[in-house]
Amino acid sequence: MTKPKTELLKPGLRLLFIGFNPSPTSAQTGWNYAGPSNRFYRILHESGLTDRLYTPSESRQLFDEYDYGFTNLVLRPTPRASDVTAQEYREGAARLWTTLETYQPTFACFVGKGVYQQFARRQKVSWGFQPSDSPIRTRLFVAPGTSGLVRMKLAEQVDIYRQLAEAVCR
Repeated sequence: MTKPKTELLKPGLRLLFIGFNPSPTSAQTGWNYAGPSNRFYRILHESGLTDRLYTPSESRQLFDEYDYGFTNLVLRPTPRASDVTAQEYREGAARLWTTLETYQPTFACFVGKGVYQQFARRQKVSWGFQPSDSPIRTRLFVAPGTSGLVRMKLAEQVDIYRQLAEAVCR
């Protein structure tokens, strides 16, 4: 499988964002979190993860300027995460473990509780840093999804991402 143009990886990333899978808009443009109602970049800015408000077309700048990378649990684009099969999630989780071991980001942010649940095979997950008994050194963080479909208030989302920003900026 060819590497999706939305996947931005390199060794030693400060922070790796992990979504469910690319939206058709992101897959077409090559821009991460490119849906018109997605609040990803606004949340990053308001939480302190970026010093200004970026746009989806600037996701490559986050990679170059901040050492923020991007990948997804499943690489196949779909309109909804519910279109992803159980087999794709299993294969994606195995691939993601390899990605984390290979690139060793300092932090990995799962953008959506469901992303981490599928990856870790855990039903009960809380927001924030996750306990880890794995050999990888990457600190795993679970944050709310940023899609406009998420019913959580923006201020609540920002507060959770701010916990990550405080750790990343230390």
